[in-house]
Amino acid sequence: MAETWGHSDEKTVNPIEDGDMDSLFVLPLSIIPLETPALRQAKLIKNARLLSVIEMFSDVQTGSGQVEIRDLPKLMNWPDDNIHPDHTVLRKLSTLHSYDVFSLRIMLRKTGVTVNDQKALQLSPEKNQELTEYMTQFTRPLIAEIYGGDNIKVDRFEDVVKLFRDPDVKRAKHRLQQMADALGIEIMGVPQFLEDYGDIFLSLSYYKQCLDQLYPLFDVFINSMYEIKQNYQMRQDQNLMKSCDMIESTINELTAAITGRFENFERSTKAMWDNISAERFQKVKDLIQAYHVTIGGVLCGLTVKMNAWVRLFPRPSSGGPVKRSEFIMTDIRQGLDNITKIEDSAPMMAALA
Repeated sequence: MAETWGHSDEKTVNPIEDGDMDSLFVLPLSIIPLETPALRQAKLIKNARLLSVIEMFSDVQTGSGQVEIRDLPKLMNWPDDNIHPDHTVLRKLSTLHSYDVFSLRIMLRKTGVTVNDQKALQLSPEKNQELTEYMTQFTRPLIAEIYGGDNIKVDRFEDVVKLFRDPDVKRAKHRLQQMADALGIEIMGVPQFLEDYGDIFLSLSYYKQCLDQLYPLFDVFINSMYEIKQNYQMRQDQNLMKSCDMIESTINELTAAITGRFENFERSTKAMWDNISAERFQKVKDLIQAYHVTIGGVLCGLTVKMNAWVRLFPRPSSGGPVKRSEFIMTDIRQGLDNITKIEDSAPMMAALA
């Protein structure tokens, strides 16, 4: 088991909510060149059963107005004689496992779906700021390698870039040359390296934060299943008991797999700095990018499931064993095998040579 989940006190646990472009499970359709005005104002989201649906509106009072993609032709009054191009695009988007920006960059190319502006596939400045702590572990070896014992203070990756924009042109050129020499590349290639370096480790920081945010939700959910399994009435339902065991085992296996990948990435990153070069960095970059779709898909599925649970049962006393059991057997169990399939379809892990 990857984790041993303990009992939590009586407190409210909130679902994971991010801005649209920072989310694993929300795709604002405003970034997709659709013909139908009403759809350009909508969002494509993953529901609790991991089905992609169109969210036409969402409000605290009215709730979420969701439409299945197959029902769009009738709702939008599209002609019956031809498949509307928006319908084709949305059906392609509905097959994606995650809507995080890093997975989208890869999968939109593969599916042939365009965006209005490639710059839209970026995390928000607020999310970038949130990830500062995660990024620090990746900026430290960069600074140590290039500047050695120099007393350089770096708190954010942006500070690394600023080091090469020193008002002292001579000193800035010296720093650029230091990095170019260490990487074995031309000095003009350093800015692109910095951009690639920042982006690839930003993606890793993003996914690690997503996993860390899930742990409190796992704790609440596993505790709830433990209480169900201790309930005399519920224990008589063998199908429910087997489902609870299967779900707990699946969550542990998936989190263990993702954690193992992060550990492998960390080892590969450390090995890269033992003999840094542009080629070795490219290998690490390719290694991490190869798992964007897998990690994004698994984290998206688990986040959607856990969010659905804590929304319905925000406190240990919320609901009752019957209502909780019903939700486990329907919304939680359904689609969980698809998350496992995403994990099983991942490429073989290869360490940095």
